[in-house]
Amino acid sequence: MMDCIIIEDQPPAQRILKKYIADIEILHLKACFSNAIEAMAFLKTEQVGLIFLDIHLPKISGMDFLKMIPQQTHIILTTAFPDYALQSYEYSVVDYLLKPFSFQRFVKAIHKIPITSKPSSDTKTQNQIPEFRKELFIKSGHELYKIITDDIILIKSDADYTEIITTPKKYLATESLRHWEEKLNMNQFARIHKSFIINTAKIEKISGNQVYLTNHTKVPIGRSYKTDFIKRFVE
Repeated sequence: MMDCIIIEDQPPAQRILKKYIADIEILHLKACFSNAIEAMAFLKTEQVGLIFLDIHLPKISGMDFLKMIPQQTHIILTTAFPDYALQSYEYSVVDYLLKPFSFQRFVKAIHKIPITSKPSSDTKTQNQIPEFRKELFIKSGHELYKIITDDIILIKSDADYTEIITTPKKYLATESLRHWEEKLNMNQFARIHKSFIINTAKIEKISGNQVYLTNHTKVPIGRSYKTDFIKRFVE
């Protein structure tokens, strides 16, 4: 079990983090703070292995707080601003989550915490973090089709349906992209645009704001997704 705290001044963001943490059995939330000063006082007497830290905080910013805490404490930054991504990695943060982030993106950040760390007792295996099926059944029309997830190249949202493009063929389904984000392993897949999810194993190259896939498809990278997506390949 890894003890953690939240430092976040926005109640809606606090609620989302509390829910996500509660859904990960290896995490134990010890406290939640709306400013860094209260958190610093708490950390003088308590130890935690992980801190979820907002950047824009009252009194002391998250970036200033980073300079004051022990380097061995794992930090996951949570912010609506991509501007500090490069600067934050000077402090060896585990991950940089851009709000709003999905539960699958949250899980991906937790997976980045070094396995060797033992910040608290009763350590449990990573098997308790959700696993994802290698096969999915897609309802297309009046039929169910079994799809191997590794065969998926991309999923495209188009009006009231999604188009699942796989190596052998294409399928139409009525589920939303959010549905597929919850079903697929987002360590392998990535939402790179409001209309596209891609299989990162099918990328041939990334050029500018375009991703070129193995089926000769060119997919745009949305502005709000770009920083988070590019970090997956440059860390």
